[in-house]
Formats: sequence, C-alpha cells, structure tokens
Amino acid sequence: MFKAEAAKLRGRLDSWFPDREFFMRSQGHVRFIKLSSRIQIIGAATVCAVLFVWVVTMATVAISHFLTRYDRMALLQREAAVEKSESRVARYRDNIDEVAEQIRRRQDFLDKVTSGVTDELPRDAKLPAGNAQSLSEATKTVQKVSVAVPEAIPLVKLEARQLAYVDKMTRFADFRSGEASAELRKLGLDPDAMLRSSHFAQGGPLELLSTDDDGSIDPRFERMGLSLARMETLQDMLDSLPQVLPAAGWSISSGFGYRADPFTGRGAMHAGLDFKAGYGAPIHAAARGRVSFVGQRNGYGNVVEIDHGNGLMTRYAHMSAFHAKVGTQVHAGDVIGAIGSSGRSTGPHLHFEVRINDRAVNPRPFLEAASHVLEKTSGRAANSNRT
Repeated sequence: MFKAEAAKLRGRLDSWFPDREFFMRSQGHVRFIKLSSRIQIIGAATVCAVLFVWVVTMATVAISHFLTRYDRMALLQREAAVEKSESRVARYRDNIDEVAEQIRRRQDFLDKVTSGVTDELPRDAKLPAGNAQSLSEATKTVQKVSVAVPEAIPLVKLEARQLAYVDKMTRFADFRSGEASAELRKLGLDPDAMLRSSHFAQGGPLELLSTDDDGSIDPRFERMGLSLARMETLQDMLDSLPQVLPAAGWSISSGFGYRADPFTGRGAMHAGLDFKAGYGAPIHAAARGRVSFVGQRNGYGNVVEIDHGNGLMTRYAHMSAFHAKVGTQVHAGDVIGAIGSSGRSTGPHLHFEVRINDRAVNPRPFLEAASHVLEKTSGRAANSNRT
C-alpha cells in the first residue's frame, strides 16, 4: 500500500517536473544544459522550505505582538475592575489597621519603583488623559469614608494622593516612552524589537514586589511599574546611541555608501565615515558602553569596538595606539585610542562605523540627531583619508 502511494506521488512529481533541456548559443557554438527531474524537485523543495521558514518567522513575530497587546489589554481590564468605593469603605470599617498596613506596603512599592526616576514630572498639557474611572472611585471613597469612618479621614486622603500620584506617573512614563520611541523610529530603529531583545540575557534572584498583604499587586501600581520600566529602557537605548564626535578637529574625508575605492578606483561600499585628523590625535567613544574588542582586523588595522547593548556596536579603525581594554566600561567622550594609518589606509584618519546586529548603517544621522534627541527625551543636553 505504502509503495503504491509512493509510486503515485513519484509519478505526479515526474509529470510536474519533466526533464528539460536548454540550449545556449555563443560565438557560433551551441551548448545544451539539461535539468533533470531530480534537480528540479530538489530546487522546488528548497524554495518551499525557505518560504515555510519565512512564514513561520512572520507568524511568530505576529503572535508575539498579539500576546504583548493581549497582556496589556488584560492589565487594563484588571485595572478597570479595582475595588469600588463601597467595598473599600467596608474594608476601612472592618479593619482600619489592615488598610493602614496595605497603604504602607503601597508606599514601599512606590519608593522602590520610582527611586530611579530622576526627571521631574512635566507640568505642560502634553500628558495623555488619566484613568477617569479609577480616580472617580478614589474621590467617592474619600467622601464615603469621611462619613462612615471619620477617624480614617487622614488615611483615606493619603490613599487618594497615592492613587493620583500613580496615575500621573503612569501617564508621564507613557508620554516619555512615546517620545523616545518616535525618536528611535526617526533613526530607522525599531523600538519594539529593541525592547524584546533587551529581555534576553537577564537574570538574578527573584524579588517580588506587592502592594497587598496577600502578596498580590494592585493592577494600577503594576501598570505604573511596567510603564516606568519601559520608559527607562527606552531612555537607556537613546543614551547608548552615538552622541559624541569620535575625533576632534576633524573633517569628513569620505562618507557612508558607495564610492571609488582609493586603491583600485573601482566602485566599492564604504561602511562608515572617515574623519581626517592629525597622527596621534585622540579618538573618543561616541557613546557609553563596554569595550568588546581591541586588536587587529583585516583591512581595518588596529581596531577598538564598543558594545552599546541592544545589538548596537561602534567600530573605530586604523588606530596608532590603544587606550582601552576589553571589558572596560566607557562613557561618551572617553579617550579610547589615537589616530593612525594602520591597515588598508592612505593616510592618518579614523574610520568610524555604527553597526546594528552586525549590519553597517550610516553614522551621520545618529551624530546629527543626538543632541536634539537627548535634550528632548531626557531633559538634558547631549555630551558634547580613507579606508
């Protein structure tokens, strides 16, 4: 039975992919090229396999986006289902000490989660609208507790202030995240993909945070924590973008893209910018990061590479001296080497590359946009021949 089915399938394939002959005429000679049924079947199978892998990859990305959106929507629904004012008043009436402990826990949560946020809350009207339902319930709770449990008035007012602060911090974080994402997209980067990649290679002891005595967390506080984490991660990404010119007293002697190769004269791809400068002049780290390579690379001569996280790397080539070691954490502007002409070079200069997931991109937009990006998104000014 199985052999018969296999024979039928083979017969179908042979009918779809019969042996084919092609002829080519060149300078009066005719050559025949034969494509056997077997070669055609293998080629078609390879194409189908590649398409299958592509479809699976696209589906995986789509599912990831859907799950992320679903998780966020689920959190918003939980946030909308927080305690109504009536049940909150009942808790105050039944056990005011328990409520006081809960409010203390919430304050501890706020202290821990917001301790790294150094920016001031913006006072303009750019923030998105708050959670009207949640704030309305908080107002009702204050009014009803004031009548039902007068001795709890200071406590319920403190709780209302906490909830208002949580709402404003959430809107602040979402506002800043939106700005940062927009700036990253202007540079051709995908903030969502960078956020997903930032979750890899993480670990550490488990230290759960909670706002309630049963170990759970109020969804409004949870959403604020997630919004702040997203904001800080996006701002870290912006801070790791090239923001300092890597060579002082410079002039660009060759740009990014196709050009005439200085040695052969033929068209070739130039994967970075060339900064012409005097021999021995200092080379500066364009952004903060960790030195990932110090040594020689074919064609580049003496090279330093800095890993800035999230797949972003900068490369500094043709050095005459190294002033950095592998594993060293550097800040934007730190001296990491000296201008030279090592490797495939026609004179003293710095070859500077920006690579994202090992793909060379034009460094110029990063350097031109850096000051504006950092000032707008984090409220602080940015730190300010050929291969």
